[in-house]
Amino acid sequence: MDLTSPNPSLSGEPADAKRGGMTDPSRPEARSPRGFIDRRARDLAAERAILRAVSAVYERYGFEALETPAFEYADALGKFLPDADRPNEGVFALQDDDEQWMALRYDLTAPLARFAAQNWETLPKPFRRYAFGPVWRNEKPGPGRYREFVQCDADTVGSARPEADAEIIAMAAEGLVAAGVPDGAAILKINSRKLLNGLMASAGVADESQKLAVLRAVDKLDRLGPDGVRLLLGEGRLDESGAFTKGAGLNAAAAERVLAFTAAGAGRGETLSQLSNAIGGSPEGDEGVRDLEAIDRALISLGVGPDRAIFDPSVVRGLEYYTGAVFEAELLLGTTDEKGLPVRFGSVGGGGRYDDLVARFTGERVPATGFSFGVSRLAAALRAAGRQGLEARGPVVVIAFDQSHMADYFAIAGEMRAAGIPAEVYLGASGMKAQMKYADRRLSPAAVIVGEDEFAAGTVTVKDLDLGRALSRGVTDNAAWRAERPGQATVPRADLVTTIRAILDAGA
Repeated sequence: MDLTSPNPSLSGEPADAKRGGMTDPSRPEARSPRGFIDRRARDLAAERAILRAVSAVYERYGFEALETPAFEYADALGKFLPDADRPNEGVFALQDDDEQWMALRYDLTAPLARFAAQNWETLPKPFRRYAFGPVWRNEKPGPGRYREFVQCDADTVGSARPEADAEIIAMAAEGLVAAGVPDGAAILKINSRKLLNGLMASAGVADESQKLAVLRAVDKLDRLGPDGVRLLLGEGRLDESGAFTKGAGLNAAAAERVLAFTAAGAGRGETLSQLSNAIGGSPEGDEGVRDLEAIDRALISLGVGPDRAIFDPSVVRGLEYYTGAVFEAELLLGTTDEKGLPVRFGSVGGGGRYDDLVARFTGERVPATGFSFGVSRLAAALRAAGRQGLEARGPVVVIAFDQSHMADYFAIAGEMRAAGIPAEVYLGASGMKAQMKYADRRLSPAAVIVGEDEFAAGTVTVKDLDLGRALSRGVTDNAAWRAERPGQATVPRADLVTTIRAILDAGA
């Protein structure tokens, strides 16, 4: 196909594209696909820092790295697909030349389940792995809700012990701190699907669709409050836009019992006591209480107190495959948007026990538990809280002062690169002033200037751009700062690397 075709139906471009006030349908409009964003160095640096820090925590706990493909066969992601005739519902899918549907992974857990089922005989058991990378969701985008984002997961497959859940929770709490969240600025909220199932049994809820409706209603408690959830537990709720959501159909007494259950809470021990009374002696509910008691004991031994992890019966987790403990990481930092207005980020990660996922492939139940950080979301939250506001640093810029010396400038840049210092030679066509402005805009720590005088004397002139930026912000003692780090210095060529390192160290 000729992509320069002026026919809009062939080029796929909007017919109203403009050029000089005239319609030019052969020229595409520069735009990002809806729900996808471009990320520059600052955003990438923040996410990579989180991934390095969290991965280091996972490895200290003995988890091994695993990378699975971006694509999985669509039937491996079956819980997201309503039927085989709509393989693009919820995921981005395409048909291979053998007519099998493949889809971009929706999360990192379904690929793990497929990998575990495919390799179970050769894996150490339990199998402890962590993974990170982009995931894709074919859902309606919105503010802060993208169709592509980065996750970082850790999972234990093959252990049914509640202590496996506790270790994942402790690791998540430590990972948050490593990622840059201060102590006390995040909380892990823990619940159990067994408790919720016990509650529904004691409330007379037996129908599976009604159970799911109850779970979905409770999951909206922090957004809608008790009154909104009460409506969703009953006949339904009419929202501000006029849209009606059908409710779970519970009678008033059953709805109040569910709301009373979700309101239980204080310390971990007190919450367990209240929950035990609320579920009315249900066998599955009692098992859930015992699981949380074991998790509590393990968390205490791991040094995770109630200031970092609590039991919260309102936590549901929306995914339907959780079978036991469920947990969410909620950010408590005060955050603001670009206009300085308060914004609530809420959950930045979550997980739980999913003992039935591998069985989709093998027919045999394999216990598993895990946690997932929303890396992109956490990075955005930390930036909104002023915790990651620094721009990504640029390289040292070698000013192209004289075009006849370009080979010499490249030799200077190569010398710095060999010493581990990022460096570049300016390759534009602008003059000295514009080159300095370029270096400043790149947030370069320094610029290197070498003219005929420097070449003749065997010297280089180093401009400390960090100092210039600091002085422009108003340093309290300018004289002392200048004496310690002069803004511009001419040094022997042999001292170039040492001089640049001093600037980098001071800036760090």
